[in-house]
Amino acid sequence: MLVELKNINVGHEKNQDILRGVDFAVSEGEFVYIIGEVGSGKSTLLKAIDAELPLHSGEGNVLDYDLAHIKQKHLPALRREMGIVFQDFKLLKDRTVADNLQFVLKATGWKDEQERAERIAEVMTQVGLHDKLPMFPHELSGGEQQRVAIARALLNNPKIILADEPTGNLDKLTCNKIMRILHNIKDKGTAVVMVTHNQDLISDYPGTVYVCADGQLTRVQV
Repeated sequence: MLVELKNINVGHEKNQDILRGVDFAVSEGEFVYIIGEVGSGKSTLLKAIDAELPLHSGEGNVLDYDLAHIKQKHLPALRREMGIVFQDFKLLKDRTVADNLQFVLKATGWKDEQERAERIAEVMTQVGLHDKLPMFPHELSGGEQQRVAIARALLNNPKIILADEPTGNLDKLTCNKIMRILHNIKDKGTAVVMVTHNQDLISDYPGTVYVCADGQLTRVQV
């Protein structure tokens, strides 16, 4: 099991739990949706998984790290095994696509220039944008920027992708391109946990579904 949370309480403030009594699990190669209203705790759950928010109670194991007792010095190692995709891309606007990806690889310990170049070519081919490396983010469409963000998330061969509303600002055609990429990633063994408010995606791209509501997380059958 890549992620296993048991009866956890979590929130931004110590005495203010946004989610209570949560049980949640993710297996290798699984596609998991977290749906719910704005403010229901969907993004809070992702922040608990990547140890950005500490658990107030309960047990949490993510990629063999104990969330209840993880030390600050171990956080970079945990996060190197994850890829994170945001709704607003978070690309460095003053750098080319290639330099955005180089920045991540250098920051995560890739010292060999040739290996970095080869890995960048691999992930950009995977998202169908191998010809966009010299361009700046503002020269790309929103869908292309999101595909670059997915490529960035894939650089370190993560075991799990956390995607927070990755299609939220995209039109339907572009949304479908992103979903196909994410499902292809899942088919290759990387788990994907996706927060979304777009429930229509679930029928076209099936997965495990959890609903966030009233401070609770419930697995539902679809």
